[in-house]
Amino acid sequence: MSKILVVAAHPDDEVLGCGATIARHIHNGDKVQVVFLADGFGSRNNGSDRDASAEEASELLGCEPPIFLNFPDNQLDSVPLLNIVKELEEVISDFLPSIIYTHHYGDLNIDHQVTHRAVMTACRPQPNFSVKEIYTFEILSATHWQSVSMGGLFSPNYFVDVSDFINKKIDALRCYASEMRKYPHARSYEALKSLSKYRGSSVGVKDAEAFCIERLIN
Repeated sequence: MSKILVVAAHPDDEVLGCGATIARHIHNGDKVQVVFLADGFGSRNNGSDRDASAEEASELLGCEPPIFLNFPDNQLDSVPLLNIVKELEEVISDFLPSIIYTHHYGDLNIDHQVTHRAVMTACRPQPNFSVKEIYTFEILSATHWQSVSMGGLFSPNYFVDVSDFINKKIDALRCYASEMRKYPHARSYEALKSLSKYRGSSVGVKDAEAFCIERLIN
């Protein structure tokens, strides 16, 4: 059994980015813990709270109860990075994951960028450190909206065959129904299904989720 930690900026990012991969890990007997850095409602005029949806999605996928660090939504850049790193280090020290999934640094969303930096800082290489693999995922409506001139575009080099688990991802996304939009919005069920088909066809499988390898110690 492997221990998997998913470090997401906001509730719904974990399912959008690697929901089917999470389902595959659970199916294979791995233990998955999700931690959210930012609260799910701070920047919203309607005051909606996504924590309950996150708990429902984690239960549906088979994860451990999620951890909420409750830093301010869409304002992670206003928090000293050290404060975020210290709390994340505690989570890593308690859970001792061997694999971490998190955001790609090239995302347009500032919280995603800070989350990536916090993970890489908390996981700076040290002797006997538990984390051996770090992968970054793509988020429709964030990763692909980045400016080309800023560089750092998502160019995946690791693919997970999720042909048997894509429906589980869609079911988990329904826990976040208020966050989904109508097609052709990027954050729609149809767009997510199309992306999994495209990533799958890139490597000769029916459905896939794509990642960039940040670290792989063998």
